[in-house]
Amino acid sequence: MAKALYLEDSYLKECDATVVSVGDGKYVVLDQTIFYPKGGGQPWDTGKIMKGDEAYDVVYVGKFKGEISHEVDRTGLRPGDSVRSVLNWERRYKLMRSHTAAHVFASLLCKGTGALITGNQLEEDKVRFDFSLEEYDREILNHYLDEANKLLTRDIPVKWYELPKEEALKIPGIVKMAKALPPDIPHLRIVEITGVDTQADGGTHVRNLKEVGQIQLLKTQNKGKNNRRVYFKLI
Repeated sequence: MAKALYLEDSYLKECDATVVSVGDGKYVVLDQTIFYPKGGGQPWDTGKIMKGDEAYDVVYVGKFKGEISHEVDRTGLRPGDSVRSVLNWERRYKLMRSHTAAHVFASLLCKGTGALITGNQLEEDKVRFDFSLEEYDREILNHYLDEANKLLTRDIPVKWYELPKEEALKIPGIVKMAKALPPDIPHLRIVEITGVDTQADGGTHVRNLKEVGQIQLLKTQNKGKNNRRVYFKLI
């Protein structure tokens, strides 16, 4: 199984790797990777896999049967090839900032109202959040967005680490997704925003809230009984 370097250091922009296997000429498995595979509401990373002077564009990254597969734009890579992975860092960093902002907003909303997240999707230009809330009140949303923006001006560290699952599940609010069950693994990866939020999460984040910027509300939607939707972007 490939070593997922993005889980250890979200700021790695390049790394050396060896091609382990290639399916149908363009589905490449590496022995280690900095590319995040689609999952948990976070899009896949893009970038290049370099073999000497030859560049192969990474157009999709997914996880299949436990392996991270990199779809490249053309054939040519072979098992055993030594390559260098180069991340589209500008895109990744936007997603990291958005992901951390989403954690801050969701934490405040969940703690303040008892809402649970029912869906989420990060994109380069916006974030979508669905959550359970009996009363549809835009003022409530504005209040928690304002509170989130106050936190995003402060020097607050963000860290990630692993805990045994039994220990992690004792932390209040460690799982904020409605109907979500922790994966059947012995350890959970925890993302902790110091003094603000602690939750199980497998995505990429910035190291400090000061890196995020500010949240700007784009629109809200009433999606039926107890289901609300918010779109926001970073400015």
